[in-house]
Amino acid sequence: MKKLITILLAVISFQSLNAQYHYPPTKTDNSSDTYFGITYHDPYRWLEHIETPEVETWFKQQANYTDSILNTLNGRDALIKEWKELDKLQPAAIGRLRYKNGRLFYLKTMPGENVGKIYFRQGVNGKEQLLFNPLTYIPGKTLSVQSISPSYDGKKLAIAYANQGAEVSVLKIMDVDTRQFLKDSLYPASFNSWAYDNNSFLYGWIKSDDNKDPTSRLNSKTKLHILGADVNSDKDFFSNASYPELNIDPGNYPDASLNEDSKNYIFSGEGSVQNEMKLYYAPISEFTAPHINWKVLAMPSDKIVRGIVIKNDDVYAITYNNAKNYKVMATSLKHPDWNNATTIAAEQTDKTAEAIAYCKDYMFITYSDGINNTLLKYNFNTKKTTEVKLPFSGTMYIACYNTKSNNCLVYLTSWNKPFTEFDYNAVTDAFTPGSFNKPEIYPAAYQNLVTEEVQVKGHDGVMIPLSIIHNKGIKLDGSNVCLMDSYGAYGYSMVPYFDLFNNSLAVKNVVIAIPHVRGGSEKGESWYKAGFKTTKHNTWQDFISCAEYLIEKGYTSPQKIAGTGTSAGGILISRAITTRPDLFAAAICNVGCANAMRLEFSSNGPVNIPEFGTVKDSIECRALFEMDGVQHVVAGTKYPAVICVAGWNDPRVIAWQPGKFAAAVQNASTAGKPVLLKINYDNGHFTEDKNVTFANFADQYAFAMWQCGHPDFQIKK
Repeated sequence: MKKLITILLAVISFQSLNAQYHYPPTKTDNSSDTYFGITYHDPYRWLEHIETPEVETWFKQQANYTDSILNTLNGRDALIKEWKELDKLQPAAIGRLRYKNGRLFYLKTMPGENVGKIYFRQGVNGKEQLLFNPLTYIPGKTLSVQSISPSYDGKKLAIAYANQGAEVSVLKIMDVDTRQFLKDSLYPASFNSWAYDNNSFLYGWIKSDDNKDPTSRLNSKTKLHILGADVNSDKDFFSNASYPELNIDPGNYPDASLNEDSKNYIFSGEGSVQNEMKLYYAPISEFTAPHINWKVLAMPSDKIVRGIVIKNDDVYAITYNNAKNYKVMATSLKHPDWNNATTIAAEQTDKTAEAIAYCKDYMFITYSDGINNTLLKYNFNTKKTTEVKLPFSGTMYIACYNTKSNNCLVYLTSWNKPFTEFDYNAVTDAFTPGSFNKPEIYPAAYQNLVTEEVQVKGHDGVMIPLSIIHNKGIKLDGSNVCLMDSYGAYGYSMVPYFDLFNNSLAVKNVVIAIPHVRGGSEKGESWYKAGFKTTKHNTWQDFISCAEYLIEKGYTSPQKIAGTGTSAGGILISRAITTRPDLFAAAICNVGCANAMRLEFSSNGPVNIPEFGTVKDSIECRALFEMDGVQHVVAGTKYPAVICVAGWNDPRVIAWQPGKFAAAVQNASTAGKPVLLKINYDNGHFTEDKNVTFANFADQYAFAMWQCGHPDFQIKK
């Protein structure tokens, strides 16, 4: 009897916790906007004033309440411990290789280390020497290296570092031989390129580091700094202020740089989320001129996307002009003419051209069939193209860190195969084990993961690719917990790669599902544009169709399925659950854009207008409304459990975006399921710091698994 009473009390306690959550109170107001005759109410507008004590207090209360719930869950701390133990099993990770004048610079992270340190070698096979340790440089702070850029003579190294995931860098210059920093220190700044005198460089400048100020990133500039000079006297090298005739959009990032493989020119352009490139160039003789006569290299109408290679006077680029699956064209800097450019690699009907890279004598073209990559090699001298046979199928990346040689690095991975590095000789096509990174190591359980690639009929009859990863021998009886993850924006494809976080759930009998929704470009440019602005609804409708398929085929059930979307994927997940709240047990909106109509009013919002649109256009305004999760929360609806995650230092998606969505669902839902807002005060959009990253995702996954009924992630007794 005593045992029965104990069990009953535990059940009652669990039901009580799920039935009622006492959230910090969230007021509403009468804020609204009227666009083109339609009024859009925004009762949580006050949360956008994130710099005020009232709003800061609200976020802190939400964060504390969320922690109080997550701290009751089994499995979360065990997940963090598991990830750390797996991390310690791995060999050292070496990346961001840069080679100048016989010196090799790189970032290296040892097993169990939180962030990488900067090293260099005299020669590729020389002795490794430590240059910069971000863990000890400022006592008490864990910095992360944003970029490393050696001068052409290899004697100086520009190091950009940031704190707590802010992505706003301090830029310093180290004398490599003495290991000492010069007095130059620039902030906030990002490195562009060295000048050929090795004594000056171009860098990106923004007005301030305040991500709460919507004007902080407007009218940015590329400036020229001379070592030892006062930064306040740095020349405005390229901006709308210095070149008003170019009409650079205030929200775009003007960029200028030099290219060692095309030393007779200066290059510039506008950075935004628009895939179509806008580029200019000028003779190097004008580098010191008071006013450079920029000539057009490419305009958006040329439809140059994905990659461009400039070597001497020749320019190679990927375009979708009359090629929905993309092709590679070539023109000359002497008279650039993309309308009459030479075709280097024609469009393929069954594959899309993904990227281009180059070494001394060859250019490499990566293709994808939506899942696996193939590699073509173009010989600059013979003008012939051949296919390169890869060691195994999967996703491939090629890195040519020294373009004066024909030796490159190739990285291969897939859903269930860890990253593997190979040395690749472009002359002989020989692959040998990588010189820098050894194969990753995982327990035997990870070898039991299998993958399935299926096609799902979408809401409009279009077939949606769906990747499914799971343990061997699972039962298709609807009993499996399932985590669905997708993105669907900017033309970014959900390419296969070995994901530690997802696969650590898969070995615990969780089905991992990756819908390749429209808005990515798995099926080419038309696939991207079918989830873009006015067609954006296809993105979350495709996600919903894949959820229905997984349920119909017995992989899972509505009571056991969780969806997650990150960043622009916040549109996908917020609209999926506001469209079909009955279809999901839980949802994760991770640093997600969930209030699309207000995105352009944040500091990083204007640069995203080319992707999502603006409320100043009548058609785009209506499309933004359709994308907006906050606008579609309806009172009295039984919503799934939701955890929204915000990075307090996030410069990309400001914290009030997921914050407003959490507030709206908390006040609207009648399901009795938790709706939590997690605030990472030590993070931005993401961070290199593994301690922060592991804790962040363990909270998200433990919450979702708890709500889907996974036995390892329930309330502590």
